[in-house]
Amino acid sequence: MIVRGSKRVQLGGTTYLYDESRFLLTSVDLPTVTEVLEATEASPYLSLLMRLNLPVAREMIAEMGGPEAPLPGGTTGMSTGPATVDLFDAIERLVRLLDHPQDLEHIGALIQREIIYRILTSPAGARFRQTVMLGTRSQRTAKAISWLRDNYAQSMSIANLAEHAGMGISTLHHHFREITSMSPLQYQKHLRLHEARRILRSENVDAAIAALRVGYESPTQFNREYRRMFGASPIQDVTSFRMSQSGLD
Repeated sequence: MIVRGSKRVQLGGTTYLYDESRFLLTSVDLPTVTEVLEATEASPYLSLLMRLNLPVAREMIAEMGGPEAPLPGGTTGMSTGPATVDLFDAIERLVRLLDHPQDLEHIGALIQREIIYRILTSPAGARFRQTVMLGTRSQRTAKAISWLRDNYAQSMSIANLAEHAGMGISTLHHHFREITSMSPLQYQKHLRLHEARRILRSENVDAAIAALRVGYESPTQFNREYRRMFGASPIQDVTSFRMSQSGLD
């Protein structure tokens, strides 16, 4: 949720815009490209990340009647909803409790339930319901996504991934693309390249070492796919990044 400013998030070919009037809900781990659109030195960008308690969300969904009928177009892993006054008020009360740890233990859980309720009853709630409920295809797909997130550097067999998720191969492909806007192999590639970019920008290693660390066996393939995703070779991208950072000092 954004307190001040605005942001653009790109997932595959879909772009999400949100600001103080809308929240962004991510139900599963997704490799995204983000850009802050509105921020100045006098009015810096400020946002809040909150991890929802999924067991509590599932309990509340069951109390409210369970997940709704499948949505047209599938269940995407990302959506936006209106940041209402009631939602902001609940989040603000939860943040204020950080200064009162003796109250947080007893009142915090109640406020978190209220926040989950506000989201479940928002326009983004239907997709959230279908993604978090155990036993749904969306949840099983999320299990495959989580495995890839933790093991992106390993070689992957689609058959083994489908077995891990408890799904058929074609079913996994279909629902994986619905949620992430990409295939499992494309998702793995996104994870590898984004992690390689982080390594190159934060550590003093060359592209070949970064490629090996994220699972690439061919430096040539790594350079080609890096350029295709980020619009520049690894060395060009890192040089440009460091020049921009030095300009901020």
